[in-house]
Formats: sequence, C-alpha cells, structure tokens
Amino acid sequence: MPCGDRNKQIPKVIRKGMVAVLYSPGYGAGWYSWNTEYPECLFDPEIVSMIEGGQREAVAVFADLKYGEGFYSGGADNLRIEWVRIGVRFEIAEQDGNERVRTFSPNDGIVA
Repeated sequence: MPCGDRNKQIPKVIRKGMVAVLYSPGYGAGWYSWNTEYPECLFDPEIVSMIEGGQREAVAVFADLKYGEGFYSGGADNLRIEWVRIGVRFEIAEQDGNERVRTFSPNDGIVA
C-alpha cells in the first residue's frame, strides 16, 4: 500500500542509513493500522525523540494535539521504533491491534 501523497515529503529520523519507523506491538489498538490516513505518524521525528527520551507518557497527548480529532492515539502506550534501511519497502502488518514491521521486495510496501 502506498504511503500518502507521493509528492509530499514526510519528515523522518535517519541514522546510519536507517529510518526510524514507529509501530505498536501488543494487542489492542494499533498505532498506524488505526490511523492509515496519517502516514506521517509512522515516522514522526518528534515522537521518535519522545520515545527515545523516555517521555512515552506524553506521546498520546502530543499526537492528539498534532494530528487532531480524527487521530486515534490508543496505540501510543506500546510504541516501539524499528530501524529500516533507507529505500527498503515495508508494511505495518496487524492482527487484533498487534503491529509488526514486515519488509518486502523492491516493488511492494511503503518505502523507508
């Protein structure tokens, strides 16, 4: 599945050739799978910084304010960062809210 408007550049955290991808493992609410109309939530640099800085409890409030009323931040409590090599295609696979990052061949998925 494509990730948003192809002409819109989504800000990402990139380190050593790897892109930070946010996902929510654990059953219940998914982070991206419940918010597919907000592809930027996969890569949000401010949320990556919050997770890395141990400010996990503030993520839901921040996301609600940033993305607005249509965004569901229920998956924020379990957010994790998966580092995906730049240019690798991936998807967020989900079952009952339990998300995982699944990589693909060069012709499928979302591009890191």
